[in-house]
Amino acid sequence: MTILRRLRRPRLGGVVAFAVTMALAGSLTSGVAAAPQEEATFDLDHGNVLLEVVYPTFNMVSRTESLGRPMSWTLDHAMRLELPWFDAIAPYHPTAVGIFSDLGRRPAGEHTTRNKNIAVAYSAFTSFNAILPQYESRWLEMMESIGLDPDNTAEDPTTASGIGILAAKNAMAARKNDGSNRDGDAGGRKYNQQPYADYTGYRPVNTAYQLRNPSRWQPNTASTREVFTVQEFATPQFGRVKPFTYDSPAQFQVSPPTNSNHLNHRAYHSQADAVLRASASLDDRQKVTAELFNDNVRPFGIIAGAIARGNIHLNTEETVRYVAASVVAGVDVVIASWYLMREYDSVRPFSAIRHLYGEKKLTAWGGPGKGTVSDITGDEWQGYLSTLAFASPEYPSASSALCLAYVQQARRFIGTDQLTIAWPVPKGSSLVEPGVTPASDMTLSWSSLSDFASDCGQSRIWGGENFPSSVEAAKQYAPQIGDLAYDFVQRKLNGR
Repeated sequence: MTILRRLRRPRLGGVVAFAVTMALAGSLTSGVAAAPQEEATFDLDHGNVLLEVVYPTFNMVSRTESLGRPMSWTLDHAMRLELPWFDAIAPYHPTAVGIFSDLGRRPAGEHTTRNKNIAVAYSAFTSFNAILPQYESRWLEMMESIGLDPDNTAEDPTTASGIGILAAKNAMAARKNDGSNRDGDAGGRKYNQQPYADYTGYRPVNTAYQLRNPSRWQPNTASTREVFTVQEFATPQFGRVKPFTYDSPAQFQVSPPTNSNHLNHRAYHSQADAVLRASASLDDRQKVTAELFNDNVRPFGIIAGAIARGNIHLNTEETVRYVAASVVAGVDVVIASWYLMREYDSVRPFSAIRHLYGEKKLTAWGGPGKGTVSDITGDEWQGYLSTLAFASPEYPSASSALCLAYVQQARRFIGTDQLTIAWPVPKGSSLVEPGVTPASDMTLSWSSLSDFASDCGQSRIWGGENFPSSVEAAKQYAPQIGDLAYDFVQRKLNGR
């Protein structure tokens, strides 16, 4: 195969370079605007293959693959696509050991930027082809653009390419049968396998059409092109997936959702009314913030772009460390959140509001383009965020937990909570109210990681997805997991 050493691609520097260091699932290039294209050649000896080659190639694929997918799927992909890079560079570090396997230690003279770049590139290429084979042409172009032979598949632990290939394959082998059922063969199923299907027998107490217990989760109905489907709890088995940094999610002490007990009348009413007040007072900033944090990828790209503006310039090895801590935090907080959501099986706002108010008229957001209305009934009410074909019980807020865990490991990484974060939102760019919201160009901004995580939590209330107590509950365990993830990677770097 002809090796193409020069290919037109974006020149990556400053903000753009760091913005592609995806810390969870896919590329972070969504954190900043794209640079103009011009002729460039990647330098294996001095460049950062992740920032300059891998993530720019992976960006659009990751966005496509994550849209409309449950958070658990997105993080599972990130774990198998991005974590193997740590194992690929471990042999070129004085003390590091792999996360999934031990590939030995190469002589000090081989601890070069070139070898690290090659090992990471082959690891990414191997994983991408195994997990996302439908984009094979992109992965081939990625390798050819930097002068690496995509036909080299030798699993040689003495070469950088072989180490990268082994790192990817060992990671996939290590996570087989980890509780996710990603292969769809749980219970010995041989035929018509169903990847990520539930094998635990979860059944909701309520149906989409009958609320038998107002304290418990009820699936909603979702419509796509006038076809109505009933929601399912997405991957309820994920609470049983093997975590990296703790033994069992049961060890996290999270107070029960007492406000969601319909027999606790005052509290049940109060939290439903809090969501209705938020719905009635929605402004453009709250709407676009809710949409931003409903994305499994983009918020974390924005943080990376902000870190870049702080003039932190990472080499390949440092980028791998950052990504590793982020992915571990994301995977482990999702496992804990899924365990707790299933444990409490708590009611969502739409069910509680319909139960409480039925045909009574309310003041609330009236739907896309309708603004706040005063004659919507409880039965008609829905939150601002679009109803999806999958869902989960409400408590605790998994989205809030993901933000909290992520910002905690980022805080540890940069050594401060202070960070200037900005995200421009063009006029009319809303997915819920296209052409209408926001009414004019605006910029979302935060002065710290804490402020960013706080708005992430509040956005779930603005969007009508969570009650305030669910957002607060995430604080009881998610920051701990962010710390555990950062410490886990440090221990691996130190050979433990």
